[in-house]
Amino acid sequence: MNLLGLTCDEVAEAFRRRYGRGAFHAAALYRAFYTAAPFDINDLPAFSASRGLAERVLGDLTTRLPEMVRRETREGVTKLVFRLADGLEIESVVVPMTRHLTLCISSQVGCRMGCRFCQTGQMGLLRQLKAEEIVAQVYAVKVLLGLNVRNVVFMGMGEPLDNFDPVVRAIRVLSDQRGLDIAKRNITLSTAGLIEGIDQLAALNWPQLKLAVSLNAPTDILRDELMPINRRFPMARLKSALQRYPLARGNVLLVEYVLIKGKNDHPGYARRLSAYFRGLPVRLNLIPYNPGREAAYRAPSPEEVTRFQRALIAEGIFVRLRSAKGADIRAACGQLGGVPA
Repeated sequence: MNLLGLTCDEVAEAFRRRYGRGAFHAAALYRAFYTAAPFDINDLPAFSASRGLAERVLGDLTTRLPEMVRRETREGVTKLVFRLADGLEIESVVVPMTRHLTLCISSQVGCRMGCRFCQTGQMGLLRQLKAEEIVAQVYAVKVLLGLNVRNVVFMGMGEPLDNFDPVVRAIRVLSDQRGLDIAKRNITLSTAGLIEGIDQLAALNWPQLKLAVSLNAPTDILRDELMPINRRFPMARLKSALQRYPLARGNVLLVEYVLIKGKNDHPGYARRLSAYFRGLPVRLNLIPYNPGREAAYRAPSPEEVTRFQRALIAEGIFVRLRSAKGADIRAACGQLGGVPA
């Protein structure tokens, strides 16, 4: 029984099936596990009168955390490297906000989307993460390190919708109020545009969950070059899928646009983006390109970023400029890929 991969209700069902007990004992164990570490099950009032039950439960627990092998902080941003049981490594990033922290987590070891500007995409897909390996990243930061994580974003290594079932299970566990209690409205899932996954996610009818789409181009020709997935799911089909996606009142679709010098930064592209966004409630995150280990492109200058930002605003697009904090430790957007800082 791995608590990192189960909701409290699922633990309660396991207690009924294995021990003839129910929600009372399961909730006590679940709350203790997700509140502080380490904890002693024998100290829990629910188990104090039944040492035999406590011993049986302990014997059935198989929870194993990945090893945190590196931790480095620069300009408030912290990159964490976790070694999995098979020796492969994944990376997570803690980003400071005004009053809380946002944790960027990985969903795969590597990625098969092959985006030209992304270090992870150059690794290829090594393997999928299990739900418990996804949840473990949040557990390590929120419980073991005791940090005030409020927001979780699936923007680390991997394409979340390419690992659909484990990611959905992880979201169910993360949002369980008796455990980590990360509300779905504080969870963002980012996709390169995997339409089948967007439709599957829409079918779950989780309107509070935030969806972010990595677009990065105003035309199919340019997006084909930057993001091979566009050849399978071109922009018109992507827009249709986004129009079908359920949004809570007041929610918007997040669009990520990595600005690459001399490639997708022409001010005239702002008008094409505005036309594409027509009929979609959109907020655009403008992200200056962060060169990886072997940079395929060049980063824009601050002046070029400002020029493109102003062009977008002139077209009525709501724009938020994302900073490049963490680039020095390869923790910025597009730089994750198992490379030591």
